[in-house]
Amino acid sequence: QVQLVESGGGLVQPGGSLRLSCVASGRIFSIDVMGWYRQAPGKQRELVATITSGHSTNYADSVKGRFTISRDNAKNTVYLQMNSLKPEDTAVYYCNADVQPTEMSTTRYRYWGQGTQVTVSS
Repeated sequence: QVQLVESGGGLVQPGGSLRLSCVASGRIFSIDVMGWYRQAPGKQRELVATITSGHSTNYADSVKGRFTISRDNAKNTVYLQMNSLKPEDTAVYYCNADVQPTEMSTTRYRYWGQGTQVTVSS
């Protein structure tokens, strides 16, 4: 009912930059929190950054000062600007959204994208 479509991943050299985008579509009345998570080989999925509908943000310590999360509520889109990339940032990046499907809904549902590969390597 809700689809999250990601773009912007790829291969980049250490110190480079990438900008990820994720667009939510489908049965959406409103979206509360949107976020980015990542999972590296042999590691658990970890939070990268989140942003509320009011644009309050939280970041993992490992990316603070290098990554910036933002959103466009009118477009149901969340972005992740990644600067000063390091090899340890290599992972599959997943976006998510907590969605209220209709005005009558009393529950919000969390949806996940399929993930996009980010590889930082020389």
